[in-house]
Parts: sequence; C-alpha cells; structure tokens
Amino acid sequence: MQPLDVAFQSAGTQVRAHLYLPTGPGPHPVVVMAGGWCYVKELVQPEYARVFASAGIAALVFDYRGFGTSDGEPRQHIDPWAQVDDYKNAISFVETRPELDASRIGIWGISYSGGHVLVVAATDPRVQCVVSNIPVVDGWRTMQSVHGALAFRRLEALILEDRRKRLATGVLGTMPMSTPDPARELSTWPFPEVTSAFLQFKNTVAPTHEHWNTIASTELLMSYDVRPFLRRILRTPVLMSVAEQDDITLWEEEIDVFNAIATPDKRLFLCRDTSHMTLYSNKSRLEQLAEQGRDFLVAKLLGR
Repeated sequence: MQPLDVAFQSAGTQVRAHLYLPTGPGPHPVVVMAGGWCYVKELVQPEYARVFASAGIAALVFDYRGFGTSDGEPRQHIDPWAQVDDYKNAISFVETRPELDASRIGIWGISYSGGHVLVVAATDPRVQCVVSNIPVVDGWRTMQSVHGALAFRRLEALILEDRRKRLATGVLGTMPMSTPDPARELSTWPFPEVTSAFLQFKNTVAPTHEHWNTIASTELLMSYDVRPFLRRILRTPVLMSVAEQDDITLWEEEIDVFNAIATPDKRLFLCRDTSHMTLYSNKSRLEQLAEQGRDFLVAKLLGR
C-alpha cells in the first residue's frame, strides 16, 4: 500500500505526512497518528497504518515540526505541548480533505505520543476515539525511575547547567536519546536496547531518524504529566495498551492513569510477557497491538 505525500501548516511551519487510504470510495473515517521520542513517520507507524487502512480506516501519519521531513527549528527539540498542537492542526487538515470524513476522526499514539493523545482527547471535541499505546504519563516519575538515584542527580545537574548556558549563549545544548553504555554516558533513555532498535530502524526503514535531542527537551519531559487532563475525557472512548514488563514508560503508572480516565467507555489491553521495546522488535507483539487498535477503531468509527 503506497501512501500519498501530503503537507499542512502547523504554527506557520510546513509539516509533512503520509496519508494511507482504504480502497473504494470515500469519505473514509480517519485516524491521525504521530510517534514518540525522536520518531519519524517511517518508524513503526506504517505497519499500524496499513492494518487500519486495510480495515477501511484512513491513516494520516505525520512528522512533528523539527523532525524528519517536516520543516522547523530548532531540530530535534521536543516540546510536548507543541506536539499536541501539531496533532490538533493535523485534525484540522484532515477536515479539509474530501476523501476523509470529518465527523469520524480518531487519534493514535505510542510511547510519548501515547500520552499526547490523552491530552488531545481531553481538549479537542473533534476526537471521536483514542488509541494510546505504552504511553509516557508522568515525565518526572519516569526519568527518576529509569535513571536511578545517582544518574538522576547527574541528569538534574546537566539540565540546570544547560539552562544557564542557554541564558548566556542562546544555544540549545544536546544529548543522546539513548546510549549503548548508560554507565559511561548520560542520555535521556538509558537503555541499550533502545539504541540498538532505533539504529536498526535508521539503517533500514527510517533514515531521517536522528538519535539525539536537545537537553531542553528532557527538561520539558520532567514537567509532563497527563493526569490533570484525565477527568476531562468524559465521553470519548479510549483504548490503552500496556506491556506487562514495561520498565521504560512504567506500566504500573499507565494502569493508574487508565483507572483515572473519566469515561466509562474505555478498555485496557495488557500485552502479557513483553516489554516496551519488544513491541517494536517482535513482529507478533506489534501485530497484536495493531489488531487491537484496528478492532477498536472499526467499532468506534465504522460501527461494526
């Protein structure tokens, strides 16, 4: 299935996307999709998008501002609230497409964007349903847990040093997204399996992926918490998928957040005997999550 190359404006910046269309006449229901930390649109998401399109639901997969083929500066700067805004502008864009049905719009996210879609659902009434996979839900708690006490002290010191340098020079400092040797090098996500998986993607399907981010991105992550928005998700159906052994985005925190979502129309899927990165590297686990998302979107957007 070959997607269409499309583009739209977000805060005056050109955002580029792939649009996967089902066969047959429209207008089709559509799910808006974007990735997590340092993702580009070719990374993992096409496998989900093709499953959705084969079931009759179009999928718009976009690169955030400053990432992949989208315009925007500074590069590799992850402002979660700007990314939430990109989601909303992507929704505005699909409303303009005659082959898409503006009354049947879902949103899908994974990892960091798995948290974003909960915020979008709480604040954008156009969203008809949400699929949130292995979401980041509390950035400070997550960073504290994944780094451990001593490395977390070093991370806090690095962030403070970078803030002072930004005032003096106006230059954003950078750091690795992850590293193969967390004991020797500080990174945002200190897991060797993250490094190997993402570099494999870069060398195969996602050449525009860059494996670094601004230090300010990590500082913004430390203030990120989806919980204040959960009571505002009153009617929008939510599917949350959680990996049983996820010690990266913390599955116990995800389940706590799921329980706090206000709507009674929600479903938790627990992917047994797996971890955060297994959902990227293990084809059967990825297919399992894609099928769960497909069935949920079909039920909520196609009514069957």
